[in-house]
Amino acid sequence: MQVRTRHTPAFGVARLLLAPGEAVQADYAAMIATSYGMLVVPSRGGARGKARRAVFTAPAEGGWVDVAPALPGDVHTVELDGMAGWCVTRGSWLAAAATVRADPQWPNFRGLFGADIGFLDHVSGDGAIVLACCGSLDVVTLEAGEVITVDPSYLLAYGDLTQSRLRAVSPSLPQSVRTGEGLLLDFAGPGQVLIQTRNPRAMAAWLEAGGGR
Repeated sequence: MQVRTRHTPAFGVARLLLAPGEAVQADYAAMIATSYGMLVVPSRGGARGKARRAVFTAPAEGGWVDVAPALPGDVHTVELDGMAGWCVTRGSWLAAAATVRADPQWPNFRGLFGADIGFLDHVSGDGAIVLACCGSLDVVTLEAGEVITVDPSYLLAYGDLTQSRLRAVSPSLPQSVRTGEGLLLDFAGPGQVLIQTRNPRAMAAWLEAGGGR
């Protein structure tokens, strides 16, 4: 799968170029259009049984699939090399090569979330994954020993070799490892952290309220 982006950074669209017979996993609700003849097989498991993900398989002549985020912002492609993986905020991925797999119960998450399933998925494998970024994207490359703190609401992803620690903002505030509410993430280099410049939950609530009208 090759990825071509357009309309970035404000209203990003990713075109997934597929070879003959090649398949891609994608968010069914994110699909804008496909080339003619694309086989689409939705899966169930979304809210109220609605299709959330689907597998798109190209016909004999190949084809393409266009996907875009629900909220205004950029799209970003991470290339997995089959060795190191990435920790990705749940719900942020738009599409991934069929050779990429997601694991919300990755063993290393136990140090962050304990026995609970948290707000991150671990992705690994070989191939591209396309992420939806609310707003623009900041790519932070940490040197060895460099430490930053990120609000989970603004986190998009980070390399799984980057050291991370989850802590409470304050013992007096409510906290949730499922959403990141009331928590902060510390990252220590070397490694790379992807940060989105808008809070997706806040942006969605603002738009639902009328977007300032």
